[in-house]
Amino acid sequence: MGRHLFKSVFQIIPVLLIVSVIVFILVHLSGSPVDLMLPEDATDEDRRILSQELGLDKPVYAQYAIFLKNALRGDFGRSYRYNNEPALALVLERFPVSMRLAFAAITITIVLGIPLGVISALNRNRPVDLLIRSVSVFGKTVPNFWLGIMLIIVFSVTLRLLPVSGSGTWKHLIMPAFALGAAFMAQVTSLVRANMLDTLGQDYIRTARSKGLSETIVIFKHALKNSMLPVITVLTMDFARLLGGSMIVETIFAWPGMGQFIMKAVTTKDMAVVQAGVMVVAVVMVLSNLLADFLYSVFDPRIKY
Repeated sequence: MGRHLFKSVFQIIPVLLIVSVIVFILVHLSGSPVDLMLPEDATDEDRRILSQELGLDKPVYAQYAIFLKNALRGDFGRSYRYNNEPALALVLERFPVSMRLAFAAITITIVLGIPLGVISALNRNRPVDLLIRSVSVFGKTVPNFWLGIMLIIVFSVTLRLLPVSGSGTWKHLIMPAFALGAAFMAQVTSLVRANMLDTLGQDYIRTARSKGLSETIVIFKHALKNSMLPVITVLTMDFARLLGGSMIVETIFAWPGMGQFIMKAVTTKDMAVVQAGVMVVAVVMVLSNLLADFLYSVFDPRIKY
C-alpha cells in the first residue's frame, strides 16, 4: 500500500507540471500583464521598470522558471483588481463556498442517481424504467444554465418558495446544487442501471439466489456492491468537475464561490487570479483520482495494491 501511495503521488508531479506550462502559456497569450497593471497614462519608463520587477524582460524559459519557483511557494502573483492582494489567498478564501455547493450537488447525485439506477435495472423495459431513462436523457442533454433559469422562474418567481440568488441558508443551496448536479445524476443513473443489468446476469448472483438468500441481500450486498467500481470513478471525477465547472451556475445564482470569482477574473483579465484558480482545480482533480484508487479496494477486496 505504501509503495502504491508513493507511486501515485509521484505520478501527480508531471501532471501538475503540464498544467503549469499550459497556464503559463495561456497567460502570456492573453496579453502583457504590464498593460493590465499600469494606468493608460503610464510612461515607457514605468513599463520598463515594472517589466524588470516581474521578470518579463528575460527569455521565456527563464520567466517560466520564475513562475514555477513562485508557484511552488504558493505565489501566483497579486490581483490588480483587489487592492494588490495575493491571488491564491483570494481564491482559497472562496474555495470552501464552492466546496459546499459541490458537496451538495454530489450528495444529490448519490442519493437520487444510485437508487434510480437500481430501480430502473430491476424494472427493465417496464413503464417505470422507460420513465427513469427518459428523465436521465433529459438531465444529460439540458444545459445547466437553462435548468438554473427555469428553476428560478418556477420556484422563486412563480411559487416564491426559494430565494432567487445569494447564499446563507440551506434554501439558497437547493436550486444551484440541483442545477449543477442534474447532469451528473443522470449519468450515474444510466451507469448504475447498465452495471446492475450486467451483474444480475452473472453466475454468482444465480448461485446466491439458489442458496435461498433474500432478494434484498442479493441486490444490495452482491449485485450493487460489485457494480460500484465504475460508479466510484465517475463520482470522484464528477466531484472535481463540479468544483471546477460551477462557474456558470455560480454566476446565475450569484453564489459567492470560486467559480464565479474566476469567471470575473477572466472577464477583467486578472490573470494572477486565473492562474491560481486553475492550479487549485488541477490539484483537486489529481487528488480525486488518487482517492478513487483507494476506494476501489473498499468496494472490491479482490483489488490489491
